[in-house]
Amino acid sequence: MKIVKGKEQEYKDWYEKNSDPYGRACFTYAERWAGMMEEKIKASEDDEMKVIVDNAKQLSYEADKEGITGFMYGAAVSILSQCWEYGECLRKWHNKEYEYDGDGVTNPAVITVGLKGEQRCEKNH
Repeated sequence: MKIVKGKEQEYKDWYEKNSDPYGRACFTYAERWAGMMEEKIKASEDDEMKVIVDNAKQLSYEADKEGITGFMYGAAVSILSQCWEYGECLRKWHNKEYEYDGDGVTNPAVITVGLKGEQRCEKNH
């Protein structure tokens, strides 16, 4: 996994602080997923953003050897968005999947119940 230049120590410290099985799984998954995307980027003549848009979702499934949760997936996206060379491309792709174009990383573990555009009915007391 290609760490952003100058963030190597920050990443190492963050990784080491997550030594419990749950936290470590977020990192091992993120590293495996990033490695798979790097292989696709290296093999393609397309720009990094296009390669990520075309492959990130499928590779996220293929990289999952731990049986990750939605929260762990979001943590992996956050890790990669902050420390991976192509993290900003991944963050933009991920957020667009959830129809969000702002700062930060959308949490995929949060769900909204209801149909898009559905009106809410509230009872007044």
